Amino acid sequence: MHGVALKYFAEVAATGSLSAASERLFVAVSAISRQIAKLEAEVGTPLFQRMSRGMVLSEAGELLLAHARRTLLEAEAVLQGIADLRGAPGGTIRVVATDGPAHHFLPELMSAFRGRHPHARFSLHVCSQAEAVRRVAEGQADLSVSFNTEHSQGTVARHAISAPIYAVMCRAHPLARHLCVSPGQLLPYPLATADSASSTRKLLERCWRLEGLRFEPVFVSNLSAALMSFVRNSDRVMLGAYLPAVSALRRGGLVARPIDHPEMSTRRLQVHTMEGRLLPGMVEEFLGHIAASLEGIAEDGPSYGAPRARPKPRARLAAAPRKTRALA
Repeated sequence: MHGVALKYFAEVAATGSLSAASERLFVAVSAISRQIAKLEAEVGTPLFQRMSRGMVLSEAGELLLAHARRTLLEAEAVLQGIADLRGAPGGTIRVVATDGPAHHFLPELMSAFRGRHPHARFSLHVCSQAEAVRRVAEGQADLSVSFNTEHSQGTVARHAISAPIYAVMCRAHPLARHLCVSPGQLLPYPLATADSASSTRKLLERCWRLEGLRFEPVFVSNLSAALMSFVRNSDRVMLGAYLPAVSALRRGGLVARPIDHPEMSTRRLQVHTMEGRLLPGMVEEFLGHIAASLEGIAEDGPSYGAPRARPKPRARLAAAPRKTRALA
């Protein structure tokens, strides 16, 4: 199958009409129509259902689209590899993420990566979990970083770590003296958290419901920076992930304590790529950079400023199970 025909086919599938594809490709409608007809003759079956309002992929078209996207992306990767051999490195690593990883974690990783690869270029788009994996599946992004992504057709999870929720509060908050806090301990205080579309909110509501409690935050936002600003210098508590909170914790004034509930272990941070796609070398290397950084967080865990537990007796029968550390 010719690359041009696949390119035109993928664009019609994305836009839903020949005319819209023509506008985006700057190619005549008749030329696109001829290429689609050639593809349909080659596979021996219609690739689209012609509707009054546009064109919808047939079952055969759906199968071909996945192949077309991988083929076009891998062709771009080969051309970029050849450019690298000529000493003309380029290409953009396209990342999509939810607000938490995009707040500080990913920009800092990108900056560090460019320190080793000055020619590397990045784009970072912040969106919902569903849109993030959709963009990867459709070839609009190279990889996604988001919390608790459900299995999505066309993508594969390349890396995942546990991502429990923390209670972030002022250093002088009454709960700051505890190593961890329970839903019941949080009940008397005004709570701030993400909106109802987020995995954070859904998990919190489930935990509170299992405890027979009603989850009623006083402040809701899809912007983590707004949540942390809301709880600073007050008795309010922000419930969210570690990644967006770490920068504020380093600046001082805020501390974080893990929420003591078994459901917290179910939350995961995942990195997805297109299923079956051979990634460009630079993208693969950056994915490894993300994975190594996440493993460092999972293994070591930030522990600065946590209240000290009482010394344990020297003699012990067995090692205690490891718990999520407090942050400050």
